[in-house]
Amino acid sequence: MKHISCEELKMKFDLEENFKLVNALDEARFRAMHIPDSINVCKDEDIQNCLALNDVIIIYCTDEACNRSIILYQKLDSFGYQKIFRFAGGLREWQAAGYELAGEMVA
Repeated sequence: MKHISCEELKMKFDLEENFKLVNALDEARFRAMHIPDSINVCKDEDIQNCLALNDVIIIYCTDEACNRSIILYQKLDSFGYQKIFRFAGGLREWQAAGYELAGEMVA
């Protein structure tokens, strides 16, 4: 499993690199809070409609204890995606670093 740090993810945003940021939480939690520009792919059909095999994909969920990003990572790997990274710190680390969040629960 390949990982990406909070700083590396922020740098990708700052450099406007081309990647897909995927929130692995359920749709309700995604709507409540997520990293800006991320997408939510809860169903296999969402994966096929939103992600190309050659996309650079960064997956995150709540934090290191949350296994949803691991499960989605493994699923994408089994579908043949190769440019997958896990941002293990997830929403908590992103927020603790003072970076912007989006969603219905964000003040």
